[in-house]
Amino acid sequence: MKTVFLLLDSLNRLALSPYNAEVACTPNFSRLARHAVVFDTHYTGSLPCMPARRDMLTGRLNFLHRSWGPVEPFDRCFPEFLKDADVYSHLISDHYHYWEDGGAGYHNRYSSAEFIRGQERDLWKAMVQPPMERFRERYHRMVSEVPRRQPNLINREFIKNEADYPSMQCTRAALDFLEKNGHEDNWFLQVEYFDPHEPFDAPVRFREAAKKNYHGPILDWPLYDKLDLTHDEAAELRANYAAVVAMCDENLGRILDTFDRLDLWKDTSLVLTTDHGLLLGEHEWWGKNRMPFYEPLVHIPLFIAHPSYRDLGGQRRKSLTQTLDLMPTFMDLHAVDLCTEVEGRSLMPTLRSDEAVRSAALFGIFGGSVNVTDGRYTYFRYPANPRESELNEYTLMPMHPASYFTLDEMKGAELLNAPFGFCHGFPLMKIPALDQAKRPPMQGGVFEDARNALYDLKEDAAQARPIEDAQLTRRMVELLNRHMAIHEAPVELYARFGLAPVDPGQGDRGA
Repeated sequence: MKTVFLLLDSLNRLALSPYNAEVACTPNFSRLARHAVVFDTHYTGSLPCMPARRDMLTGRLNFLHRSWGPVEPFDRCFPEFLKDADVYSHLISDHYHYWEDGGAGYHNRYSSAEFIRGQERDLWKAMVQPPMERFRERYHRMVSEVPRRQPNLINREFIKNEADYPSMQCTRAALDFLEKNGHEDNWFLQVEYFDPHEPFDAPVRFREAAKKNYHGPILDWPLYDKLDLTHDEAAELRANYAAVVAMCDENLGRILDTFDRLDLWKDTSLVLTTDHGLLLGEHEWWGKNRMPFYEPLVHIPLFIAHPSYRDLGGQRRKSLTQTLDLMPTFMDLHAVDLCTEVEGRSLMPTLRSDEAVRSAALFGIFGGSVNVTDGRYTYFRYPANPRESELNEYTLMPMHPASYFTLDEMKGAELLNAPFGFCHGFPLMKIPALDQAKRPPMQGGVFEDARNALYDLKEDAAQARPIEDAQLTRRMVELLNRHMAIHEAPVELYARFGLAPVDPGQGDRGA
């Protein structure tokens, strides 16, 4: 078996024509949908970027135990299992977080990895005295006056032509791999794009096609906040996001062309998804992390094309699935046995017949709400006193995204003797999560609109009307509670959310 895994970042499901008939700029996603089975009820797990990838590598949720951090020594990751089974794995990515402190160990799990520079805040090009006055004239204040965004403004000085864009380079590298290795067997290729993650920077022809009635400086990078924007500014941000999605669509088309030309459909699986979505003004919010986890942020696309099921191309699946199901699916594709701690489920049976996978999907971010959906209803639950209730990091790798834990953070650390089953006997540090940490538990800000809420997604897909139903709320709380137990949530989290620990039963093997 051969597998190509295409992973995009911050892809809003409704920006794609297979999920939204009003979208016209993604013909190649529609083309993929004709080859693939399309999953309609697929959810993320741990947010944001690297926590989501740890879910994908291990088949387990990690946001209940850890903020953004490295792969742990006890994590058993699917590329390593593939290597043990003589399946070669290669990662091509412009996702620069892999090469930061908090991305330690991820790309090393693959047989080989190829890194393409220049995305977002990648510390790529040296410029001792950046031309800040010129930057302020060229870019909207939301882009130019945020100090953490300066590295990107420098990077853009060196991205002149379409071919220079990192995602274009990723695609060239992927095509080169397929040309050189497509005829071989037993390989796994992960092509990972940082796009359409902000900044929404695309070549001119994509921006011109999405042009709106905005005539100010470059505006392509929203803050994660409720923003005081004019109508034209909001339209410009959405148009620039659409331009990057259109560029992603063209890159996908080039890969599909190669599948056609090399006839890879006969013996190669193709999987495409994202880590999470993004809010583009829905519920007045932009971005991710700080706000309630509404559908555009957590309900994400998934396409799977398998050579043995080519006759299923164009079919849809309604069964509830989520990110952590990718790991066991990849293992199943390559006939590799699962390890016992995996809570994800292979999607191969569902690919064949829409077989139920799970009764619920748990999702969230470290230090924030815990959320659960059964596919029909979704429930958000927040701690009553987040700054006064206990919260700990469980790790052997005390690193934040771009720094180590400080001495002050480590002063309260204690070493526990294998406190969770997924530790495989490893001792584990329990470190109090401090508000003044280098990467605070709440992503450096305060969660807003932080209210427990229940929504009926069938009757209110836009989540405009939270419902009051005591019996249904109890059922969703019980579902949340049981799935926290399945994922071995630390005992203090139950008190934090006003819950009581329960017996997880036999896990979650369908409805």
